[in-house]
Amino acid sequence: MRNGELSPSFRDEALHTLENTTPDDPLDVFVVGGGVTGAGSAFDAATRGLKVGVVDAKDWASGTSSRSSKLMHGGLRYLEMLDFKLVAEALKERDLLLQHTAPHLVEPVAFVFPFEHRLIDRAFIGSGVLLYDTMATRPGRKRAVPMHRHLGKKALSAHFPGLADDAAVGALEYYDAKVDDARFVMTLIRSAAGYGAAAANHVSVIGYLHDGDRVSGVRARDEMTGREFDIHARHTILAGGVWTEEQQDLAKADAGLKVLASKGVHITVDQDKIKADPNTGIISKTEKSVLFVIPWEGYWVIGTTDTPWDQDVDAPVANSDDIDYLLKHANAILTDKLTRDDVIGVYSGLRPLLQPVVKEGQASTKVSREHTVMEVEPALAAIAGGKFTTYRVMAEDAVDFVLGDDAKDRRSLTESVPLLGAQGVGAVRRGQSGIAEKYGWDTDRVERLIRRYGTLVEDIFDLVDEDPELGRPLPGAQRYLRAEAHYAATSEGAVHLGDVLERRMRLNYEVRDRGKAAAEAVAGIIAPILGWDEEREACEIADFKAHVDAQIAAESTHDDVTAAAIVEESTKP
Repeated sequence: MRNGELSPSFRDEALHTLENTTPDDPLDVFVVGGGVTGAGSAFDAATRGLKVGVVDAKDWASGTSSRSSKLMHGGLRYLEMLDFKLVAEALKERDLLLQHTAPHLVEPVAFVFPFEHRLIDRAFIGSGVLLYDTMATRPGRKRAVPMHRHLGKKALSAHFPGLADDAAVGALEYYDAKVDDARFVMTLIRSAAGYGAAAANHVSVIGYLHDGDRVSGVRARDEMTGREFDIHARHTILAGGVWTEEQQDLAKADAGLKVLASKGVHITVDQDKIKADPNTGIISKTEKSVLFVIPWEGYWVIGTTDTPWDQDVDAPVANSDDIDYLLKHANAILTDKLTRDDVIGVYSGLRPLLQPVVKEGQASTKVSREHTVMEVEPALAAIAGGKFTTYRVMAEDAVDFVLGDDAKDRRSLTESVPLLGAQGVGAVRRGQSGIAEKYGWDTDRVERLIRRYGTLVEDIFDLVDEDPELGRPLPGAQRYLRAEAHYAATSEGAVHLGDVLERRMRLNYEVRDRGKAAAEAVAGIIAPILGWDEEREACEIADFKAHVDAQIAAESTHDDVTAAAIVEESTKP
């Protein structure tokens, strides 16, 4: 296995590999789309020893997979829909991530579920969560998270003092898991690259190659240079999310999947705005969806909405009504009411839900979250649906599907193969006090670094050892070290300034200015690595700031049409 370093030279080598495929020497599997399903499919195929390529038109996880609720969970609300298979599958995957394949990136998180009616809710909700916990219990295995427990009103107040007095008569506390979604996907890509996959972001698929009636690869364009080239492959997997139908049309497919784009909006507020145990979130039902208040490092993530999105899927954005909706429902259960001034950041993503039947006014919450793999053209399979937590099962199904009978001789290994940074993370955690003392950092910073990098944190330490200046916090982004910006460009595949600020870091919703104050410092660090001259560096800074300004302007509008138009206008050359 290679080190999985996504350096600028690695991208060049990956493009060379992809461009030099031929009809006589094709890839075994080529994956279109670098979200969690596409990244997972590339990792699955690469660990089977196949010759693999994967591209994304923008950055890894730049779409839905960086704009989720940041949870790896079983989907408690799907028990209400009697979708036991999906819940059981998701719980198994959640625990696998926590205990083996990604314990550095996925961590347990507690939630309280308030009771409005002491007896009815205790019986109804309690039985549901009991079933949830029971489904996650496997004989002979240690539980990945604690069992649930019931809380009386006094215990609930001690646990979550910011909960309004009339919001609950008691509660149930249960556990799920949370994840930095964008970093998880990037780590999947690095892990696939470690097993030999040729991975290149900012590469668009602009057409599909055919050999008779079979799809034999794609026509691609490197968005950094404009160069176009062919990529030949025996099998192609389309993991395009909300772009699935667009790609199916490009392939001139006679059959295909229909995908419903549902907008989910989240906001963030400072940790001190909600009085609660900083390690415990809250979940409550709304008339349209579920409200999560999720604890993060120094702030809370509040979401989500669930509304149809009929605009360009390239530019999902929140409007003012979305933000007000979240504030209204959060304030319904909180003592200290939140205002627009308390909102640090906002992000909006599109859930790619399968739409087997189109009905006027159909609510997206009624659409199944289970995934489907379908041959849309010979040798071209599309996969859609599912949920972030079950990405590994989706990827395994997609690769099995395209391999057909050959899958029996090349079985999936991803249930046992950990992601980069996972192996040995426990030992690194046990030594964190020594790390803090050596570098003069507080333990919170060291813990956060280990959560972001796992054992790969040693790479960060090496950078700081070589240049102590890189061990200083970033101006405008004090939670991050200068070394992290450097590492994003040398090892994590960042190509643009926004790749670093929005996905390798989380500044678009973690700081009030959405990363603008850190833009110059980060650009100055990564420019020499990426070969930027002064003009290119200034252009990257200007483009990022214009993007942030457009997002903020859109959030003051009251409809999706106007909001999307503002964002689309900002992206025009």
